[in-house]
Parts: sequence; structure tokens; C-alpha cells
Amino acid sequence: MARRAAGGAPLSARAAAASPLPPRPPFRAPTPCPLLPLLLLLGAARAGALEIQRRFPSPTPTNNFALDGAAGTVYLAAVNRLYQLSGANLSLEAEAAVGPVADSPLCHAPQLPQASCEHPRRLTDNYNKILQLDPGQGLVVVCGSIYQGFCQLRRRGNISAVAVRFPPAAPPAEPVTVFPSMLNVAANHPNASTVGLVLPPAAGTGGSRLLVGATYTGYGSAFFPRNRSLEDHRFENTPEIAIRSLDARGDLAKLFTFDLNPSDDNILKIKQGAKEQHKLGFVRAFLHPPDPPPGAPSYAYLALNSEARAGDKESQARSLLARICLPRGAGGDAKKLTESYIQLGLQCTGGAGRGDLYSRLVSVFPARELLFAVFERPQGSPAARATPAALCAFRFADVQAAIRAARNACFVEPAPDVVAVLDSVVQGTGPACERKRNIQLQPEQLDCGAAHLQHPLSVLQPLKATPVFRAPGLSSVAVATVSNYTVVFLGTVSGRLLKINLNESMQVVSRRVVTVAYGEPVHHVMQFDPADPGYLYLMTSHQMARVKVAACAVHTTCGDCVGAADAYCGWCALETRCTLQQDCANSDQRHFWTSASEGPGRCPAMTVLPAEIDVYQEYPGMILQISGSLPSLSGMEMACDYGNNIHTVARVPGPAFGHQIAYCNLLPRDQFPPFPPHQDHVIVEMSVRVNGRSIVRANFTVYNCSRVGQVYPRTACTSCLSAQWRCFWCSQQHACVSNQSRCEASPNPTSPQDCPQILPSPLAPMPTGSSRSIPVHLANVAFQGEALECSFGPEEIFEAIWVNESTVHCNQVVLHTTQKSQMFPLSLQLKGQPARFLDSPDPMTVEVYNCAMGSPDCSQCLGREDLGHLCVWTDSCRLRGPLQPLPGTCPAPEIRAIEPLSGPLDGGTLLTIRGRNLGRRLSDVAHGVWIGSVACEPLADRYTVSEEIVCATGPAPGTFSDVVTVNASKEGRSRERFSYVLPLVQFLEPDKGPKAGGTRITIHGSDLHVGSELQVLVNDTEPCTELVRTDTSIACTMPEGALPAPVPVCVRFERRGCVHSNLTFQYMQNPVITAISPRRSPVSGGRTITVAGERFHMVQNVSMAVHHIGREPTLCKVLNSTLITCPSPGALSNASAPVDFFINGRAYADEVAVAEELLEPEEARRGGRFRLDYLPDPQFSTAKREKWIKHHPGEPLTLVIHKEQDSLGLESHEYRIKIGQVACDIQIVSDRVIHCSVNESLGTAEGQLPITIQVGNFNQTIATLQLGGSETAIIVSIVICSVLLLLSVVALFVFCTKSRRAERYWQKTLLQMEEMESQIREEIRKGFAELQTDMTDLTKELNRSQGIPFLEYKHFVTRTFFPKCSSLYEERYVLPSQTLNSQGSSPVQETHPLLGEWKIPESCRPHMEEGISLFSSLLNNKHFLIVFVHALEQQKDFAVRDRCSLASLLTIALHGKLEYYTGIMKELLVDLIDASATKNPKLMLRRTESVVEKMLTNWMSICMYSCLRETVGEPFFLLLCAIKQQINKGSIDAITGKARYTLNEEWLLRENIEAKPRNLNVSFQGCGMDSLSVRAMDTDTLTQVKEKILEAFCKNVPYSQWPRAEDVDLEWFASSTQSYVLRDLDDTSVVEDGRKKLNTLAHYKIPEGASLAMSLTDKKDTTLGRVKDLDTEKYFHLVLPTDELAEPKKSHRQSHRKKVLPEIYLTRLLSTKGTLQKFLDDLFKAILSIREDKPPLAVKYFFDFLEEQAEKRGISDPDTLHIWKTNSLPLRFWVNILKNPQFVFDIDKTDHIDACLSVIAQAFIDACSISDLQLGKDSPTNKLLYAKEIPEYRKIVQRYYQQIHDMTPLSEQEMNAHLAEESRKYQNEFNTNVAMAEIYKYAKRYRTQIMTALEANPTARRTQLQHKFEQVVALMEDNIYECYSEA
Repeated sequence: MARRAAGGAPLSARAAAASPLPPRPPFRAPTPCPLLPLLLLLGAARAGALEIQRRFPSPTPTNNFALDGAAGTVYLAAVNRLYQLSGANLSLEAEAAVGPVADSPLCHAPQLPQASCEHPRRLTDNYNKILQLDPGQGLVVVCGSIYQGFCQLRRRGNISAVAVRFPPAAPPAEPVTVFPSMLNVAANHPNASTVGLVLPPAAGTGGSRLLVGATYTGYGSAFFPRNRSLEDHRFENTPEIAIRSLDARGDLAKLFTFDLNPSDDNILKIKQGAKEQHKLGFVRAFLHPPDPPPGAPSYAYLALNSEARAGDKESQARSLLARICLPRGAGGDAKKLTESYIQLGLQCTGGAGRGDLYSRLVSVFPARELLFAVFERPQGSPAARATPAALCAFRFADVQAAIRAARNACFVEPAPDVVAVLDSVVQGTGPACERKRNIQLQPEQLDCGAAHLQHPLSVLQPLKATPVFRAPGLSSVAVATVSNYTVVFLGTVSGRLLKINLNESMQVVSRRVVTVAYGEPVHHVMQFDPADPGYLYLMTSHQMARVKVAACAVHTTCGDCVGAADAYCGWCALETRCTLQQDCANSDQRHFWTSASEGPGRCPAMTVLPAEIDVYQEYPGMILQISGSLPSLSGMEMACDYGNNIHTVARVPGPAFGHQIAYCNLLPRDQFPPFPPHQDHVIVEMSVRVNGRSIVRANFTVYNCSRVGQVYPRTACTSCLSAQWRCFWCSQQHACVSNQSRCEASPNPTSPQDCPQILPSPLAPMPTGSSRSIPVHLANVAFQGEALECSFGPEEIFEAIWVNESTVHCNQVVLHTTQKSQMFPLSLQLKGQPARFLDSPDPMTVEVYNCAMGSPDCSQCLGREDLGHLCVWTDSCRLRGPLQPLPGTCPAPEIRAIEPLSGPLDGGTLLTIRGRNLGRRLSDVAHGVWIGSVACEPLADRYTVSEEIVCATGPAPGTFSDVVTVNASKEGRSRERFSYVLPLVQFLEPDKGPKAGGTRITIHGSDLHVGSELQVLVNDTEPCTELVRTDTSIACTMPEGALPAPVPVCVRFERRGCVHSNLTFQYMQNPVITAISPRRSPVSGGRTITVAGERFHMVQNVSMAVHHIGREPTLCKVLNSTLITCPSPGALSNASAPVDFFINGRAYADEVAVAEELLEPEEARRGGRFRLDYLPDPQFSTAKREKWIKHHPGEPLTLVIHKEQDSLGLESHEYRIKIGQVACDIQIVSDRVIHCSVNESLGTAEGQLPITIQVGNFNQTIATLQLGGSETAIIVSIVICSVLLLLSVVALFVFCTKSRRAERYWQKTLLQMEEMESQIREEIRKGFAELQTDMTDLTKELNRSQGIPFLEYKHFVTRTFFPKCSSLYEERYVLPSQTLNSQGSSPVQETHPLLGEWKIPESCRPHMEEGISLFSSLLNNKHFLIVFVHALEQQKDFAVRDRCSLASLLTIALHGKLEYYTGIMKELLVDLIDASATKNPKLMLRRTESVVEKMLTNWMSICMYSCLRETVGEPFFLLLCAIKQQINKGSIDAITGKARYTLNEEWLLRENIEAKPRNLNVSFQGCGMDSLSVRAMDTDTLTQVKEKILEAFCKNVPYSQWPRAEDVDLEWFASSTQSYVLRDLDDTSVVEDGRKKLNTLAHYKIPEGASLAMSLTDKKDTTLGRVKDLDTEKYFHLVLPTDELAEPKKSHRQSHRKKVLPEIYLTRLLSTKGTLQKFLDDLFKAILSIREDKPPLAVKYFFDFLEEQAEKRGISDPDTLHIWKTNSLPLRFWVNILKNPQFVFDIDKTDHIDACLSVIAQAFIDACSISDLQLGKDSPTNKLLYAKEIPEYRKIVQRYYQQIHDMTPLSEQEMNAHLAEESRKYQNEFNTNVAMAEIYKYAKRYRTQIMTALEANPTARRTQLQHKFEQVVALMEDNIYECYSEA
């Protein structure tokens, strides 16, 4: 019962509790069914006739499924999950989670408001019990095992949505009273069965009804704990069978009620006392007929089992079929359940005397007239996997007749042995069957009872049927009727689908099988696709599958197709393919589609007349006789196809069927295929093509008689007349012809016997080189006297002389050979016509011998006499002359070796004797071989003259040893002795092994090496193979055994009797492999795979191989009787492949599959039960991906290794990390990171050690460890001391020159003022001209091909959040070091602590990680975080710098939860607004003085980053390029930084320096370009020139990767022989007024177009440092520093003089401004515009928030709102960006550019301000410069604010979705642990104040936040500072 108990899930309790991932562990193999040999007769099981089209895997065990044919949808219910799948491809459309939930079987459902429960609720899985479709109401009824069997009504088309909430969530007008009976619908236990069926509505009702059958799980059942103190909820509320209301559109108060009043009439509940004897297990509920015609009856059936009583051996399960009547037609009255309920037994039994009763029902399927059912015979062992099962069929007509007879026997003519009232149910209480007076039952009453006959009845005599099919382990059935066949699909408990075809007599005619999911039982319900019956849906324990009922395409010929006897498949004649009938065009017409029932004899066939064609004869055409099942070909487009694209016309004279005649033109003779060599005919294949497709084929033969003589030249006449074609021999022409008229008149033979031919006669051998005349006898010679020649080969031709009319002599024949003997063929040919031979039907040969060859001794030489060779021995073998005497005797035999040297006493040993002169012939030694006194009988077939004798030894009376003698007229003796011994056998080991064979046994004994032949027989028949023996042992491999039983082992020598010993070997059950894990391997292999199973103690060797993609098999290791470990084989590619195991050299086979005979043994062995998924090898790198790691010996070494994400699921013990040869101990392994440390010291001998990580066979060297000493530290210390000493000297020198400098300064100023007065007019005139310069000049020069060097988001954030205002930045953020690579670039390094690893010692890590995790959860508590921030802000020593830092750290820590961060920020802002509203609200957000203001800055930075990058980035970058370009157009003082062109007055060069441009041709080897023309000014220093050259070459490279000017040398090639290295200072530098002037291009007199070369310097010149840092007392560039700068006190006149000077050069500011105006306008428009495709959601959301807050506080002043908005966005974000472009781009922001950007930022601030600008002549030029444009800019700002206001408001959900997307976009960019640790420092610092604030806050106190904070401190305070100091 266990397998059927899950309410539709074929799962036992074991299976349900097992791992939820397929495949399942296998069951134990059963005893093979005795009927299985019958199945073998049905043919091998092949999967060719079934095809798994789609699968859907379920992570949890499946329970039920339902099909929605109209919508093409499949609903699947599994444990805790509901899935909605598309019917065609089983793709997921929707899903819902329905468990686990907190529940207790002892508690009422929580939906029962009046019920309480004292029992603890535990997390309980929800097993689906009912999944039924109600299309009329658009519902899916879903009932589960939780909450006492609670049901839900979900939406058809969207299973994830609940259509009707019951009980109702919101109370309607009248509250619904809910009773337990409305909630307790299904069985509330995973293993208790439940079936459900939606019934059509009855008359007067609006909705459907639900028939439910549920196993009782209350007190007294196996599902209820036996404790009398517990309340029983199941008995009180849940009947076994009930019909419930399902009207979801009506009164919900009646939903799931029992539909009738009184309700007892619509339920069947077993009496409490009878429940023990009547345990009902429900199998299926179904309607039949499913779609009755109007007025016809329809019934609901319940198939169930009354289970056997526990502990009663005699008790057996009873299979029952119950029937309930439904209303007839629409609106018919509903019958009460108790009126129409009747049940009868079903019995599937083998018949009289068989005793094979299959008592328990497993699965049913209703066909049109038959009910097919699978029954099983439960075994004694509950663990038996495949119990005997059988398929039976019952007629529904017999069910109807039995029910009518039963009601008649109950109410009309009582028969107590036929029927009884069902007294086991409460509703059966009352009178028994009794005769009703004067009652005449109508047919409807006989079928369904009546109101006065309302007793549930039980038919006493079961309905019996004989098994149609038997097989073990059947679990489900589905049936289809196709043609004249019944096709039955049977699922099995091992996960296979069996398809059998039954003929009209219900006999099995064919069988096929496919594996759906190995080891997963098939669910007992299978259904055909309602939309396409060509597909079957079925479910295994973890999969849903869609199976094509037939894969006809595997059959390629009609014979295979029809002969397969598959009802679905037939031959589509005109398409020449095997198809389903619906897939063949016109298949509804006769002869187009040939079904299996017609048989292979109806396949199309064709005969060609004539079948044999003479190549030289003309034929008018060919007649084609076409038979078989073909439609009439008359009128169709036909052709005869001869291959090679050769076609001729074909036609059919008229319509015909069965036998049709067609006519076809023969292909032209020139297109006949060529004749094969040595063949006189060729077979031509032709086919008839209809509509371009060949439908039938046949062969005919084309022959050529004239080729016979060419093919058989020596039997030309005989072969011609015996050919199978009609051929004639022309003697005169010596030719074979097909037309006799072509022969000349001479008589010609008519039969082979009449041909002229040679009669063979025996000839004596002739010696080589001798001359002899050879007689040849002839027959049928008609040309006596013609000249003939004797041919003995191409070169051996001799004259033939006629002796008489029938004899010729080959005259004086001399033949030579260098072989011992050679045969020469003799043939006669006409002289002069070498190709014409007389026939030699029996070839005649002449033997020629050479005595000198092949006879090395006397015996061999003289022995040739028997062959007719006349040889004589005289020191060597020679030809015997005619006068020489007959040969005499030979020397005595010489024995050189004997083998073997011993044998058993019984004799029979084949003794091989090798030597010389061992007899001339066998008779010489036939009785002359002896071993002492024992004869040895020579074997004639093994005797080699003179050289070798093989004889069989005779038996000896006892053991002895003697020489071997050979007597051939003289005696020869062997030097070695042959021994007779007695071999003994003692024992064998091991004495047991698997019956699959392969066990290597060793038999121990003595003298086991004797004799020539040894056999070890098992069970007297099977040999033990691969014998290896020594003197004391024999090793061999055991064969396969038939049964697990002991068998005798016999050792036989020389095929005599067994050596006496009682040797036995015990065959045991084979080892069983149940599972392998893990199931994934790297493609390199080597991963340890653990193989679990049983009986491994018998395994001697085992190997593992992978199909298709596997490399060499690997050897495994047996650990114990249940475990084996195997290294996975390497693979050729990433794929999933089946795995084979070879145990003791035998391929492991699944015995259960073989026993079921559903698979061939080969398929069982290779069926892919175990599979390995091969994945790419893991990839590793160091944490920072560096290839070199420096390490000082003696220091502890910890490595952090980064691992790429993979799906291998590797454990920590699977990694091997080595540094050189030293293992690195692994401490921590996560998905992405591995930590390991080395405890022993590393040797410094090599200096470099590879760091290698190994996983299985995969090795990867990820870096090299570089070992270094402490010498570097000593050198660094010396250098630092030297630098400090040098600085002290320099400082002393500077101090001494100060006094002299002040005096010179005053004199220089007076001189300069006088010079400047004379230049004023010229300067103003030039400035005006520059003002008119067309600003498009700059646009032309600006190179826009350069990519914009945006910084990555993480660098943007760290620079924006930490702009050198926090300790985190200053203490630990080290700017990237500029280390040049080979291309001269310098890579950016991620050195910010928030972007790297959390660097703490491993000893502190566990506590700190736990503490940080707990602290993180606290920060994610809104109440804690707000109290925390306010508490810190209240501390006086918590400075603005700390507030900035805390805000930024919080932003980083909460970056992954921006929705939460935004909520916190809003709450803190509300507090800030409240504080500001009481004072001056216009000052709010003006500065960043609080945590929340910095949080707002950061929030804006995050939200506006996309806008900044996509919209504002390009115009901003172009403006920066324009500023730099404009500044570079004029002179720039390298030391002061002041320039001719600028926007900032303070940076204006107050001198009129004449500068001329120079175009230089520069080559630079470091940047991949040959040379460029670079524009510089002749006033530029060499460093400035270098910078311009670098900018030209590196314009498409980010600035951080440029070489620096001090890293390159510049060389001028003045001539072909002269070159100069150009430097800022050298020996040629000019000294003015005690200061050195920096060298310029003008100084070196470098002309226009000069050639310069720049290269990376080997030795960096750092003596000068940066030029702008040079001491102005020593150096200057364009202008000498004025003495005013060094004079703190100035006269009024001097002060007035200085103030006048800037106005003179103001025109240059205007010139620069005008040139840059377009770029500035573009930038401001980009900032203050809204893109329709990407509106600024964050700005809209925040401005709405500000407006909402103002409205709440009654602030209606628009100026205040304008100020708030300006302070929050333009001033807080955009001004920050405008002043700091290095936050956004990887560029060089010089001090001069910074000054210009300050002017632009000021203009932007003024544009956003609402106060009027009061400007005058004394106003700073920074404000005056853009005074004219400010009003226009203000309009743009106000329009922007209005557009934001007019945007559609954002809901919280929309904003949260936007924020979540931003979080997801940049997840894992920052190390939040570092941020948390930094925040904790503040928490530690102000711990007391925070605790006080938490205790003062009621919410915090209620949630015990202070205790949680204390836990954090307890974990952290002893570690954090100590750990950080260590780090």
C-alpha cells in the first residue's frame, strides 16, 4: 500500500523522505518472474517506437497533474510547489509556493477562527492531494495535506493567483460561518491517498460539485499517534467519500459543504468500529462515458483497495470499483450519494489451478468499452522493488449487468449470496436487502437506485478477468485503440514506459520500451494529450514528461515499418516513409497508408520484365508489374529512375489497384553502367518515381556473352555454354555470342561436354633443369593438325607435337625452380594466338622439384622419395643419377630438446621432441618412441619429417624419471629427462565471488606445472579462463554463474579425470551500485567520485569509464563493502555522459532491469543510469590578479586566492595548494575565495617559488612567490637619512638669501611699472582684436576622436564620497603609483580600502565576521540607525569631518539596499527640516554640517550618475578640452602657472610676452606611432613641450596611463651629425638678476619644422622636482617675480598701482570667455534639461518630498522652496562636479584649470540664485565676467524646476523599483565589511552615549536593541583595534 498511498503520488515513505534531486536510489532487485521467458519471445525491447519529447524536472517530489486541453496547459503539483507549464514543450509559465507551513496534525486548520491549539506547530511540507480542473468556472481545485486537508481555488490560466479566497479574507455583508467539515477535504498525511473529481452541476445549482475519496487518517489508523488523550480531528469531520459543493459564484457559505440537506445523504463514512477492517486506499476517480450524448447516463467511478489487515497473514487486499450516478443531461436531478452508490470487487487471476491471484489494484484506465487495470501481488518483503504485476481488462457492459442483477437481487428477488447492504458505513445502517411488495424497478432505478431504495450496496461476487500481460513492477496504465489494435502503455516502478500492442484477441504482438527517468516510479495516472492523442503525459517522482506515442521515423523500409507491428505506424506509400496515419497525405483513402495489421506482404513490390537483357539486343521497353498496397498511379507524373540522374518516361495504361502494370522506356545503351572487371554482367537497380519520389524498386541484369572469354580465358567454351544467360560458342571464331547466327557454318558445340578440352592425366614429378616430353590427352578436337603450343606460364612456351587425333606431346620441356617443389600449370593454345586456349575444366599441372633445396639432413632428403623426388644424401641432398645405387640408411636420431619435462601418471601428455634425423617417414618411428619403459604414441598429424615428433605419453605405474629414446633403425637418446609426477590440489582462494564472474581465483597445490594441457572447469562445463600456473599455484578468472550457489571446481590435466580434491566456489549475488556522488567533474577529470552500494567486499578490481566523451578509464579503490572511490576520467568536452563501471573485468549491469526484461542486458548495462556532468575546469587567480608576490622569509604567509564562479560544488578537501613543494594549509573556502597559510619556513635557495593549485587532474600555476631579504630596508633607511641632511642644507641656504631678495624686489617693481605704462595702448588694441577672433578656431582644433575617459563607477563613488575629508581617505587611500610598463603607461591600481579585501589577521576573522554580521543587521534596523546617528551628532567632539565620513560609510554599507537608505535619509531630513523651520528655513541644506546633508549629497551622486555619464559627460569634457586648448594658445609661466589666456583674473599673466608658434616633427618610440606634428610656443619650457608632445601622442589614453614629462628625454637633431638632449636647466641656461631662467625653444633656437625624438629615459632626473615647485629665488621662466609679493607692507601709491593693472588685461578675460561661450552654454543646457527617454526620477521624487514637507509645515513662500531645491541638487551635486572633474574623468586637473572652473561654478551658482546681483566697478571680475548671461541662465533654471514639477508623480513602489535597479546594477562593487568596521569605530568611541540613547528610546527598548548592541561590542571590542593594528 505504501507506493499508492500518497494521494496520487507513487511514492513510498522512503522515496518521499529521500533526497529531492533525481535520480532516485534504486530498489532491491526482485526474484525474476517465471513468465519472463515468454516476454523474450516477443522480441528485444527497443526504444525505437517511443520518444521522450519534453521533460520538466521538479526539485521536490511530484504528486499530481492535470491537463487543460483547450488552453494547451499542463498543471503540475509537487511537494510545496505548483507549476503551470505549456503543453507543447513543458516550459514554465507560472509557479506558486504552497509550503512548507507551520502546522500540526493535532490542530484544526488556522482558517477556523473559533479553534485554538495547544500543540506545537512545526514546519510541515505540503503534499498535493487533489489537482482538478473546473473549466466551467475557470478554476483549478488544489488540495494539500496541510491544515487537515485544506483546499484552494486557484485561477485557471494563472496558477500563481488565488481565484476565490476561502474562507473569505474580508467579511462580506453577512459573515460566513466556517465549519471544520468545509476545510477538512483531503487526507492530511503524506502517505494517505486522496482522489478527486469535478462533477457537472446538478439541476437548480449554479456550480460544479467535487467528488472526494480520502483515506481515513484519524484515531485507530496507522497515520494517527495512539494516545487516547489527544483529540481526533479526522473522524469527526472527514468522511471517506463525499460530494461537496463547488459553486464559487454563489453563496460562499456553502462552498465545500456536503451539497445536500441532510448532508449525511451525500457522504459515505465508515463506522468507527469497522475502520480497522476497511482501510480504503483510493486509486482513481473518473467519469464514464466522459462525454455522454444528451439524455444518456454518465457515471462517476471510484477505483480503490480495501487494504489487507496488518498482522493477518491470511488477509489480502480487495480491489473494488464503486459507481455513483450523475444527473442525466443538463439540468437533470442529482442523485444522492447513498441512493446510487454500489461497489463490486475486481479480480485479476490466472485461472484454475494457477493460484496466481493479483489482489491489489495499482492503476486503472477507462477505454471506450473496457476498463484496463494493473494489479499487483504484494510480496512478503516490503522492500521488494518490483512485485509481480498483471494487466487485466473488464467490460463496462459486465459491470452494468452485475449492478442491475445486484439491485434486482436486493429489492425484487432477494438473493443473499449476490448482494448485501454496505453495513460497514454509517449510511448503511438500517434494513438489509428485502423484497419490496408490488415493485417493478425501471432500468434507471436498476442503474441508480431511488429515494425509497437508498442503501449503499456491495456486490458479493467479484468480476473476474484473466491477465492479458504480466511483468514485474508495473505501476500505471493508459490505453488507446488504433486500427484493429489496442495499444497499452504501462509505466514501471523503475521509471520506464512499456508499450505493448494487442490484437483483437488480446494477444501481445509487439512490445517496446523507453526509459523516462531511471529509478523513479511512474505515477499511476497517465493521460493522452486532449489536443493531440499522439502524445502521452506521464509523471515520475521528480519529472513531468511528454512522450510521443510512436517514433515511426526509425523504420526506413516498408518491411521494417509494417513488420514492427506498431499500431500507430504505417507505410505512407507515395511519401515512402513510416508515419502516423495523420501525418500521411490522403491516408483516409485506401492504399495510401499501409497499416501494421495488413502485414509486410502488402508492402509495395515490383517485378521487371524482361529480367535479363542482352547488351547488344534492342528492346522496345520494359514491363513493370507493381503489386502491394499502392493507390492507382494512373494520371500521376511517373518516371523510371536508373540512378546517376538518369530517368526515362513511365506510364500506366489505366486505373487499377493491387496489381498494376506500368510501361517504361529502357535507358539508352550508352548510359548502361560499366561492367565490373572479371564479370560478364552488371545488375541495374531501378525505381519508379511518382511525383518526384521513388516509391518502389527492383533490379534487372544486363549481360554480355562476348565478355565470357575475357573473364574465363582457359575455360572460354565451357563457361560460355554453362552461363546462366542464353549464350552460344562459335568454334571457328573462338568466341562466345548471344546470337547463334553470328557463328560460321562449322559445327559448334551445344553443351559444355562437347567443348574441345584437355583431359587431365597424372604426371610424375620432374627434377629442375631436366628435359622431358609430356603427353597431353585431348577430347572433342575438330582441328587436328593445327599448330599448338604448350604453355607453362607467360615465359615458359614449348612446341606441341601431334601424336594422334587425341594426343599431343609437349616436346623437350625444361623447367627450373629454386624452391623445394613448384607446381607449373599446363595449358594448350593455338600457335600465334596466345589468347586462345583449349579449355581446361580441370587444370593440369606439372611438379618440378629441386633436391638441393629444403632438405638439410639425411632423413629429410631420403624421405622425399615418398613424394616421387629422386634424391640421394652425400654430405648434402642431391639429385640421384640413373646409375647411382638406391639410398642407404641415415645416422642415428639426434634429440635436441623435449617439452614438457614432466607429466601426470595417467599419461596423455603431448610430448614434443625436436632434433635431426627423426625418421624419414612416420612409419620409421611409429613404435620407436619410449620414456624408459613407457611408450609414447606419435601423432600422425603433428609429425614433421626428421625435425619434430609429437607423441602422447602412456600411463606410468608410478613416479619416475628417464630419458626419451627415438629408434629409427638406429637409436637416439635425449639429454634431458622426462618425469612422471603426481600433481596435488589443496585449496582455492578466494572461495566466493559475484555470479557475474570475473573473480580471479588462485588454486594452491604441488606439481601443478606438469603436462602439456591444463583445464580448470567450473560446474564441470564452464572453463576458468586466463590460466597462469606455477609449480605450486594456478590462477584463473571465473566465468559467469547462473545462480547464487556453490559450484564444484575441477582441475584436469591432459583432459583426463579431475585431480581429486573437494574444491568448491560459492557464487554470490552480484555487487549492487546504488548511487554515485558527486555527479559533476571538471573536464580534466581526477575528481574523487564516491560509489555507494552493497557487497563490494567481493570486488577485486573496478574501473570507471565514460561513454562518448571520456578519455582513458580510471582504476578505482575499494574502501569497504559499501564504498568505492574512483577518480573521474578526463573528458574531451563539456557535456553530460553515461558512466560504465567494470567490476572484476565485467561490465556492471543493472540486474533489476535485466530481470524485468524490459531492456536488453546490453541496454541495461549502458542505459545511462549513472551520468557524469562535465563542466569547465575551475579557474583561480590571486586576490589582486598579480603574477608576482613578494614575501620575506621568516614572516607568516597567508594567501587569498580568488576562484571564478562554477557549478562544480567542490569541497575544501578537494583543493591542493602548493608553494614550490610546500603544502599551503587551507583554512577558509567559500564560493569565490580560498584562504590558505604556510606554517613552515620557505627556503630561499631558489628565490622564486611557483604557487600551484590542483583540483583532481587539473593544475594551475596562478603566481610566483618572490622571496627577498631585509637588505632593502637598510638601503631605504640610508637614503632617507641622506635626504633629510640635504634638506637641512637647502633650508639654511634659502634663509640666507631672503634679505638680499627684498631689496632687489622694490627696484624691479619700479622698473616694471614704467615699462608697462608704455605698453598699455598696445595691449588694449591687441586685446580688442583677440575678442573678435572666431571661436570656431578652437572647434576645428579640438580632436573629438578621443574617447571620453570616464572613471569606473566605483572610483567615481570613492572620490565623490571621500574627497579628502575623512580619515579613511587620508590614512588608507594611497594614490596609484605611476609605474611605467613597456609601453610607457602606468596602470591604475585599486588601492582604496573599500575596493579591496578586508585585511585583518586570520586569528581575528571569525569573531569579527560574526560581529560585523550582527552589526550589519542592527544598521538595517531603522530605529537603531536613526537613534545611532542622532546620538553621534549630539556629541560636541563629533566634528563635521567625522559626520562626512560616517555618512559616506553608511552609504557604502547600505548601497545594496538603496530603498532602505532612502527611507532613513528621508526620516533624518524630516528632523532637519523641523529644526530649520523653527529658525530660518532658507538656510536649510546650505552647507554640509550634518550627517543627513552628506547622505543627501551621496544619494544624489548615486542617482544622478547615469545622467552625468550619458547626458552631461560629453559637453563637460569638451568644455575642459576647450579651456586647456585656449590656455595653451598663449604663453604660460611654468613656475607661477599664470597664463596669457584665462578666465580667472588672479591667474592672468600681467606681461606682454611675445610668443610665436612652432610646429615640430616629433617621433616617439613608446606609443606605436611613427611621428606627429606638434604645435608648441617658442616661449614654452622643455617640460611644457614634453607635455604637449605626450598629449598629442597619448590623446586616446586615460591620463593615469600617460608617461610623465620627467620620465622621457627629448632630443633635437640639429643636423645629420649633431643632436642635443633638451632640458629645462643645463650649462647653457641664462642667469638674470641672480636667477636661472628655464630653457625654452627660443633659447635653443629650434626652428619651425625641427625634428625631435622623444624616448623613455632609463634614469629618471628628479633633481629639479616639479617645475612649479622650484624656488623663485633661484629660477624663473617668463617674468621675474615682483618684489611686491615679498613685501608685506606697501605704500598707498603702490597699492593703488597694483589695483589699476588688472583692468588693463581684462580684455583677455573677455577674449577667453567669448571663445569658450558655446561650450559653456552646451554644458548648462545639458545639466538643466530633461530627456524624455530617461527622466530624472530621483530629482522628481526628492523635489516632491520637499514640496510635501513645505506644505505640511505651512511654508508657502516659493523662494524658500526654490532655495531648498537649489541647495539639494545644483549646489550640492552639480557645483561639486563642476569644480572637480577628476571625480568623473581620468584627466589631469591643473591648478590653472581649477581656477577657471571656479569662475564657471560661480556663474552656475549665480544662475541658480534668486537674489539680484548688485555689481559695480569694484565687483570681482569673477562675478562681472558672466553678468550678462546670468539672467538667461536663471530662466533655464526656473524652466527646469517647472518641468520637474509638471512630471507625473512617482509612487513609492516605482521609486523603490528604480532604486533596487540601481543597487543591482552596481552590486558587489564595494567591500561593505570594511565600511561596517569603520562605522563600528564610531560606535565604540561613543558606546556609552549610544547605549543611553537606546535605553531612552521606547521602541529600541521594546525590541531590546541595546542588548543586541552589547552583543556586537562583546564580539568586537577585544579584537577590532588589536586586529587592525596587526593588519
